[in-house]
Amino acid sequence: MSILKSSVEKKMGLALAGLFLVFFLFVHLAINLTLIYPGKEAFDAAVEFMATNPFIQLMQPILFLVFAFHIYMAIYLELTNRSKRSVKYVKNNPGANSSWVSRNMIWTGLMIFGFLLLHLYNYFLPFKTQNISDHYELVISLFKNPVYTFIYVLAFVALGLHLSHGFQSAFQTFGVPREKCNRPLVICGNIISIILAVGFSAIAIYFYFN
Repeated sequence: MSILKSSVEKKMGLALAGLFLVFFLFVHLAINLTLIYPGKEAFDAAVEFMATNPFIQLMQPILFLVFAFHIYMAIYLELTNRSKRSVKYVKNNPGANSSWVSRNMIWTGLMIFGFLLLHLYNYFLPFKTQNISDHYELVISLFKNPVYTFIYVLAFVALGLHLSHGFQSAFQTFGVPREKCNRPLVICGNIISIILAVGFSAIAIYFYFN
């Protein structure tokens, strides 16, 4: 993108979009938890509020653009980095200087993107194109499908792994000193990852078995 000219600016844009998406995921998790408590009426009311609130409607295309930007920029930077490696070499011990998660961010990201497409097809499109009044039953019916639930849980495990590195990496991109803040950021990133991965997965598993 011409607005973000340097690689540092591109990485900062990627990081900022990622942090925005983390905030969105916490809001999404809070709404999904109403599926369990208080239950059906609260969840349907929350969906109805989001469907009619002007601010939420304005935020939907912005959220879509942030998702698209984050995905595009991640792939762009990955391909750019690979193209700059003019000399291919054998990594005798790739885990010595980096974690497995940091080396596979693009793959966990693509897994999340694949699930996002599935989620849009199974829930968002019916919500927008069909006259569905019982959103609670639509979600529960999806969680009763073992294949969908398995993919759902797998996607959020991938999300947890993605965030466990992505959160600390985002702040380091903004110049937070590694020596002083790395450990707190790692701990905070792990906590956020666990809350989101376990929270979303637990809801799906709960309804699959109940």
